[in-house]
Amino acid sequence: MIVSMTGFGVSNQSIKENNIFIEIKGVNHRYLDISVKGSELNINLEEFIKETVSKKLSRGKVDIFVKLKLPNSADYSIDRKQLKKLENIIKHSLPNKDLHFSDIKDVPGIFEIKKSKKINLGHFKMAFREAFDDFLLSKSSEGKKINKILLRKINKVTQLNKKILQTDKKNMKKRINLYKDKVKKISKASFNEQRIEQEITILALKLDVKEEIDRIFFHINSIKKELNKNKGSGKKIDFILQELFRESNTLTVKLDESILKDIALEIKILIEEMREQIQNVE
Repeated sequence: MIVSMTGFGVSNQSIKENNIFIEIKGVNHRYLDISVKGSELNINLEEFIKETVSKKLSRGKVDIFVKLKLPNSADYSIDRKQLKKLENIIKHSLPNKDLHFSDIKDVPGIFEIKKSKKINLGHFKMAFREAFDDFLLSKSSEGKKINKILLRKINKVTQLNKKILQTDKKNMKKRINLYKDKVKKISKASFNEQRIEQEITILALKLDVKEEIDRIFFHINSIKKELNKNKGSGKKIDFILQELFRESNTLTVKLDESILKDIALEIKILIEEMREQIQNVE
């Protein structure tokens, strides 16, 4: 089954005093491009996010937005050297003065409060996996829609290709006889019947599209096989569709009847439509 590069996932969890909001969006891209934005993120969290995403995705532009609302925590510290220095100064200047906390709390460099926000890594991982699972489910759902569209168009190409094969086969003999009659009418003098047969055979071979039709069937079957895999490759299918387009283009050139040319043109249009769809596939 193919998977779309387009997807959306979200998670909004409140666990104890931690509020974690995560939004993931995916769009088409030639390679895998992961962008992480948000406040209160540290290197460990970013590494966890990128590692988790890169294990599951092969290509696509993935934008991840993280918003954290965390409880404040504080660390207190006293610079004992600076405190001792202050005590000595007061002792010599004000020998009867007792030093209290209120005297030192506002003195720069002695008492320090460091405020920080700490996140529970387990809570964050749980929230991210919820958003990421939602994102993967969305990609899979879009992939199923694209898969149905591709199969419908593939079946149509198969039908049209069969029609060209059947019609062209019937018309080949008619064309050969028509060429012979034209040569006889144009030529007033006697002509070499064997030479005419040779020339008509060469002309018929030039106009024969059996090889192109066989290749189209082969490429169609190759796409079906890729679609039936656990995870079909969008790059591979796109390459097959390029080859399929070349064969359909040759078919259009070689066919000389307007009805068959129109059918071949319809095949080309269907292939182009499939190529547009496959640009969304991972």
